[in-house]
Amino acid sequence: MLDGVLLDIDGTFVLSNDAHAQAWVEAFAAYGYEISFEQVRPFIGMGGDQIIPRFAPELNDKDGTGKQIADRRKELILKKFGSRLMPAKGARSLVQKLQENKLHLMVASSATTEELDLLLKVAQIDDLVHEFTTSSDAEASKPQPNIVEAALNKAQLAPDRAVMLGDTPYDVEAASKAGVAVIAFRTGGFSDEQLADAIAIYDDPADLLQHYEESPLHQSA
Repeated sequence: MLDGVLLDIDGTFVLSNDAHAQAWVEAFAAYGYEISFEQVRPFIGMGGDQIIPRFAPELNDKDGTGKQIADRRKELILKKFGSRLMPAKGARSLVQKLQENKLHLMVASSATTEELDLLLKVAQIDDLVHEFTTSSDAEASKPQPNIVEAALNKAQLAPDRAVMLGDTPYDVEAASKAGVAVIAFRTGGFSDEQLADAIAIYDDPADLLQHYEESPLHQSA
């Protein structure tokens, strides 16, 4: 029996992963670090707490230059790349379908509040979903399970009665550590092999919606 669905937004309902990668490239460059798009792109889906020390082991996202890089990335997303972002195909329609089926929806995101506001508007679901986690709800981002656990707690959902919708192997790993199954979308740019631990893989929200009756969401209802 399924009671609720946890929603990742970045890369899942908004086609934003390339923008995040480019924002990291420019943010690092602003402080003298040469990181290529190709280097950082495979790690999109992790938060700054994971990405910054991966490329600059002497830094963290909480203070000093590391925090300045993290703040610069956020500013780039909000002020430069945000206006270029597009919703994933079928984003709003899928959320409406989930609501019609009386599923409790909880956004499980480690984006900042300002970024999440932007992303929900881009996804055209800001008027539909009103419960969410943000970066302030967890010490560590995906692939650690903190955000997923925080979302479960806020929604008062049991792990085995929830499914998460995500787009990266880090969503799958984080949710699995929290005992939650994942339905993955190819919208994040990751291969089916990288998403292999998901219980199902679809092209995008529209693809899941088209096959809803035979999907794990319907079968668990």
